[in-house]
Amino acid sequence: MEREKPDWYTIKEAVDYLKIGEPTLYRWMRDGKITFRKVGDSTRFLKEDLDSVVSIHTRKKPAETKGRCSSCGSQRLMTGKLQSTGLLYFKPNKTKFWTLNESNVGLTAEMCTDCGLIQFSGDLKKLKALRKNDEENQ
Repeated sequence: MEREKPDWYTIKEAVDYLKIGEPTLYRWMRDGKITFRKVGDSTRFLKEDLDSVVSIHTRKKPAETKGRCSSCGSQRLMTGKLQSTGLLYFKPNKTKFWTLNESNVGLTAEMCTDCGLIQFSGDLKKLKALRKNDEENQ
């Protein structure tokens, strides 16, 4: 049975694989952030070495998009309403129909003047009031 040979990457291949610049790779090597091997005068990396430098970081807090386009990041937003045959509302799925409060949550719209994306935001106070009312009636 033949043993599988390891995949060796040259510096150029490692840079292409990680989508980084050569100076970054050399800095990581110098700082001990990446494992590498010397074969004579050649520097080589195993795929596992390259993959081990990649780490996943998640934000604990959602990105702040208030006042910014969620697509291109522009701050040039124009506030308005999306118009149809009537007003558009968000209606939570679990809202009771017999409540005395209207169960529609109003929406505001902003259009990015750079990329044209339209983004919506809803009235959180109204939604919280509906949820509180719904919890009290259970």
